[in-house]
Amino acid sequence: MIHTQALTRTFTSGKQSVEAVAGIDLDIGRGELVAVLGPNGAGKSTTLRMLTSLLPPTSGVARVAGIDVTADPAGVRARIGYVGQKDGAGHNYRVADELLMQGRFYGLDRAAARQRVDELLNTLDLPGLGMRKVSTLSGGQKRRLDIALGLVHSPGLLFLDEPTTGMDPQARANLWEHIGALRERLGMTIVVTTHYLEEADAMAERVVIVDHGKIIADDTPARLKRNLAGDHIDVTVPRAQEVVAREVLAQLGTEPGTVPAVVDPVPGGAVPRAELVGVRVRVPSGPAALPPALARLAAAGVEVSAASAQQPTLDDVFLNLTGRSLREGAEA
Repeated sequence: MIHTQALTRTFTSGKQSVEAVAGIDLDIGRGELVAVLGPNGAGKSTTLRMLTSLLPPTSGVARVAGIDVTADPAGVRARIGYVGQKDGAGHNYRVADELLMQGRFYGLDRAAARQRVDELLNTLDLPGLGMRKVSTLSGGQKRRLDIALGLVHSPGLLFLDEPTTGMDPQARANLWEHIGALRERLGMTIVVTTHYLEEADAMAERVVIVDHGKIIADDTPARLKRNLAGDHIDVTVPRAQEVVAREVLAQLGTEPGTVPAVVDPVPGGAVPRAELVGVRVRVPSGPAALPPALARLAAAGVEVSAASAQQPTLDDVFLNLTGRSLREGAEA
């Protein structure tokens, strides 16, 4: 459905050229749900705008739904749906009128457009709201209306740019339920950008991480976390016993059949009192490694004040790749 090669976009600011997207190579197959992650300014929204023909590439190749975005942008737009970050419907218009007008723009006759409006209102849990003004809808209803606008012409490929930004957790979960149901029912390919890491982890089959206009990782969430972060154990011990604790925990990775462990201080210096210190060890399986770790520490005479086994997040992946938190970039 999507193929890009060395896709770039350069902006000119005064006498300076800034490369917002610096050579994206991407292949997305039919039926995939792909989440694109990255901090603000990473280039993910610029990439989406190029793929949807809203922004011309400076160089490189981009084919979407089999169409070259530069040679035939109208052909691309006819085959895709796009939901941007801001509300797409006019606040002073009625819900059904907005959907009907969108269907007519895409060439549906009036009868087909009305039928499609009724289908979408029911599918996206908006029945009975057709005569309401858009301005009277809740935030979650407005976002579902935006998705309905992107689906009027039954595209096989849907782009969602930060679809749940600003929504409360319940509304976000509700919207994702609708997106998942639509995808299962229609077999759509979905490309979504989001800064909610939990969403990408739970919903996407594949995660593409973008930083400084380049793809720095591309895999399933599970493999990214396993290969680029890994489980870890955190223990809190007396500062005077830190060296011994680090030596004991480092041995966890030297046993046959295990992955060599790396011992680090707990990020952020997470210790409850000045005389205590946190120590971290990365292991193949945190829950399985915690009991023997505590037994070894006890045998060495180390007093453990607190201990926990942690499984990695996508933020841990980004931190290991770049040395900074993706959450910090998203909130900037």
